Amino acid sequence: MRLTNSSPVLVRPPAPPPPAGTNDLRPLKPPVEIPSGWEWLWWTLAFLAVAAALFFLWRWWRRKLAAVPPVPPIPAHVRARQRLQDALRLLADPRLFCIAVSDALRVYLEERFELRAPERTTEEFLVDLQSATHLDETQKQSLAEFLERCDLVKFARFEPTESALRELHESALRLVDETRFEPVGLEPAPAGQEAAP
Repeated sequence: MRLTNSSPVLVRPPAPPPPAGTNDLRPLKPPVEIPSGWEWLWWTLAFLAVAAALFFLWRWWRRKLAAVPPVPPIPAHVRARQRLQDALRLLADPRLFCIAVSDALRVYLEERFELRAPERTTEEFLVDLQSATHLDETQKQSLAEFLERCDLVKFARFEPTESALRELHESALRLVDETRFEPVGLEPAPAGQEAAP
C-alpha cells in the first residue's frame, strides 16, 4: 500500500507466504519508513546557520577587544627606580639592602640591554661587560665598583655606614638615569612644563 501525501512515502512489505499446509492469517507488520531525501538539506542548513552565528560572534568579540586601547608597558628605568626606592626600606640591614639594590640594577641591565646580569656572578658579568657596547668606559668602571662594594657587604660581612649605603643607592640611580631609554621623535618639553604622558 502506498500513501501519497506530504509525509514520507510508506511502503508495506509483502507478507510472507503462509507455511505449507496452513491457511491461518498472520498479523500485519508495521509500515517501513522510507527517507524522503530532504533531511540532509535541513541538517546542512542548520550547520550553516550555527557556523554563521559563531563567525559573527567572533568578529564582534574581536572588534570589542580592538576598541580597548592596550596598556603601555612600564619602561625598564621606571621599574628600576621603583625597586631602588623600595630598597631604601631595608637601609637598617646593610646585607639585605645591598642584595636589593644590586638585584634592582642587575634586572634593569638585563631588561634594558639584554645583558645576562642576574644569573651570573659579579666576575662573570664584568668579563662580559668589557665587550658590551651599551655603556661607556666611565659607566663600566662605576658599575664594577658598585657591584664589588655590594659583594663586600653581601659575602664578606662588611658593615658600611648609612652614608656609604646611601652613596651606593645614588650610584645605582645615577647609572639608571644615564642609560634610560628615551623615545625617538619626542621633543623635550619647554622649561617649566611637563611632557605629556
